[in-house]
Amino acid sequence: MTADPITGPMNMPQNQDPIDLLIAFEKAADAPIRAEYVEGTMIVPPQPDDHHNDAAAEFYFQLRSAGFPLAGLGSGYRVAGPEGTRSLIVPDFYVRRRRPTELDEAYRRAHRGWYSIELLALAGEITSTNHETDTGPKYRSCAAAGVPVYALIHRQDKKAYAFSDPLPGKDPAGAHYATRVEVDLGRRLPLPAPYPELDTAPLLEG
Repeated sequence: MTADPITGPMNMPQNQDPIDLLIAFEKAADAPIRAEYVEGTMIVPPQPDDHHNDAAAEFYFQLRSAGFPLAGLGSGYRVAGPEGTRSLIVPDFYVRRRRPTELDEAYRRAHRGWYSIELLALAGEITSTNHETDTGPKYRSCAAAGVPVYALIHRQDKKAYAFSDPLPGKDPAGAHYATRVEVDLGRRLPLPAPYPELDTAPLLEG
C-alpha cells in the first residue's frame, strides 16, 4: 500500500487469533480499511494514492495481457504456522496458482475473509513510505510460506526486484529468496519463466 501506515506490535492474549483483532479494528475505523498483520505487527495502510493504484493496475494488466488470467488485485492471504496465524497480507498485485475451489472458499470463510497463501504463485508489492514493511517482513513472510516469486517495485530507491527460489528454513525470521534480479526503475524487470518481463516505465510517469 502507500502513504504513511499506522503500525504497532500486537500483544494478544494466548490463543487469540490476530484475525479477531484486525476485524475489531476495522469495525472501529472511521473509514474503510483492510489492516494487515506481519511478524507480530498490525499494519493499517491509509488510502493509496492514484499513482500507486495506477501502477498496481498496470502490472495486473501486463500479466493478464501476457496470458495469465489468474493475475489479481485486492484479495487477502493468510500465512499459517504451527502456532496459528503468522501473517495476513494483501499484495498489491499477484498471480494465483488456480482459481479458488470450494475447499479454498471454505478456508476463506473459516478464516473470515482470508485465503490461504498457498494459492499464490507470485506476490507483488509497490512501495511508498512504508517500504521497510515490503522489503522486510512481507518479503520474509512470502519466502517462509514458499511463494515462488516475490516482485518488489521500490519507488524510493528507483529499483525493481524479482525474487525467486524461496528458502523458508526452520526459522521464519531467516526466510529469504536464493535468487534476485534487480533493474533500475524504468527498465523491464525479467521475471522467472513462464512470466513475462514487467515494464516498469509507467512508474516514472506522473
